[in-house]
Amino acid sequence: AFQSNIIHRRLQELAFLNRGVRIVFRDQRSGEGETFCYQRGIVEFVEHLNRASEPAHEDVIYIRGVYEGIGIEIALQYANEYTENVHSYVNNICTIEGGTHVSGFRAALTRTINAYGRKENLYKDLIPTGDDCREGLTAVISLRVPEPQFEGQTKTKLGNSEIEGIVNSAVGDFLATYFEENPRTARVIVQKGLLAAEARESARKARQLVRERK
Repeated sequence: AFQSNIIHRRLQELAFLNRGVRIVFRDQRSGEGETFCYQRGIVEFVEHLNRASEPAHEDVIYIRGVYEGIGIEIALQYANEYTENVHSYVNNICTIEGGTHVSGFRAALTRTINAYGRKENLYKDLIPTGDDCREGLTAVISLRVPEPQFEGQTKTKLGNSEIEGIVNSAVGDFLATYFEENPRTARVIVQKGLLAAEARESARKARQLVRERK
């Protein structure tokens, strides 16, 4: 049953990553099985990952295009949670150790959120860090890379150095435009990062007080 669950999860994942592709999984002995097919692909993947959470904004932000020969597809949505839930893939391979595509995405996300927060005068003296900006984030990052270089102990970390800059600029440009056109969603995301920063700062001050008392 455990093996069957792993297969089930992996096939469902593949169906999410390849929108419109129908994957049929059937046990010939019992005749039981399932069919996976998602017309909206990784947008539905994000909705599936957030199914037990309350989304902070209704829309799933979706980026798709070919940038400098690299196919980039990203879907993201914030939930009213405190953890970050990012799933990344290269050519349908799950990059559980992340890599240059994930670091490029994270850098663009932090930069764009903070640029919008400053422009709209939403920050006073506290600027959220990258961790603050990713609190409650659910994202799926899926790349098509002609010649991927995998690193790490399990060969599940993307090492191509050029990918970081390509993803960083593609995501940054897209999000900057998206935030201008969807100010309500942008403000929700900025406020979420700001709350995380304030909580972190309060915890730091509390620790400092304890140390001083000692």
